[in-house]
Amino acid sequence: MAPVLACAALSMVGCARTGVTEPAAPKALSQQAASTGGSEVAVPSMQKLAPPSPLVAAQPSPPPQCPADSGWSCPQQQRFTAAADYISRHVSGQGYLSVVFTDRQTGKAWRVGPTQHEGWTASTIKLAMATDLLRRQRAHQITLTPTDRRDMAAMLHSSDNAASDRLWARFGGEEMLARFRNQYGMTRLHFVPGFTAKTYWGFVKCTADDLAALLNYAFAQLDAADRAYLVSAMRGVAPNQQWGVWAAGSEQRPGNKDGWSYETDAYGKHWVTNTIGFAGPGERYLIAVMYQVDPGGTLAGGVQAVSDVVALLFGVPVPAHITVPAPDG
Repeated sequence: MAPVLACAALSMVGCARTGVTEPAAPKALSQQAASTGGSEVAVPSMQKLAPPSPLVAAQPSPPPQCPADSGWSCPQQQRFTAAADYISRHVSGQGYLSVVFTDRQTGKAWRVGPTQHEGWTASTIKLAMATDLLRRQRAHQITLTPTDRRDMAAMLHSSDNAASDRLWARFGGEEMLARFRNQYGMTRLHFVPGFTAKTYWGFVKCTADDLAALLNYAFAQLDAADRAYLVSAMRGVAPNQQWGVWAAGSEQRPGNKDGWSYETDAYGKHWVTNTIGFAGPGERYLIAVMYQVDPGGTLAGGVQAVSDVVALLFGVPVPAHITVPAPDG
């Protein structure tokens, strides 16, 4: 990837149907998280990931009492419990890890962690760019040339920064942010001042709820052909993005747009490892995970943490198999 703009930041942007068969329930469960269906769970402070334990397969266990009115099956409530327990056990200190898990079939959403905490988007914002370009092309507001199409494909496939820069400059730059906020539901999205004289896609923050809103828009509002393009592109990402939502497992046919970057702000100098995407038959489940890693943490630790959380949400053994991207994208 091309380096990001020369600026005062220490920022390297990395560059993230019905009839579903329930995966096996995970091993570790607690009564508290099992009863949380659809609501946000308070998570203790967060940190870098502890060394992974040996691979542990999800084992069946006697189901706890599962609230029948939660809107989630008992096995899924157990998986929520396992994910929340993992975060409590493996993430502590001062990081911020948050998850929004949405069932498109029922409209229910489950949250854990500070989903309103504003953190760096890293390259997850590129999905918003692609969504905007596809919608505007469909509305005959812009014309995407073959070169533009190649740039959009590269932006989604390998998180190509140079391609993203060209699309940002050609199709409105800062004007895109207003559409992301007002049309796609990313209400807390904002440019972080102090880096360049002009706004730039690489220097923005939002929340996990904002990323969930973007996914909801793309899968509910885009033209079916444009949505199919995104699904295909996100299923075919390069190895540097085969983590995060990818950890749902091949049987779930996931697709994702990951974002990873090393940032400097009031929190300190720290890694960001975010992942957004879909999994399940008919792209039933939408997942948004943001992790502003503790300043003492590592890129590999952040990538492992978000991947393990997704794996547990789908009953997959952890630690998840991951491909750690190069620090410079």
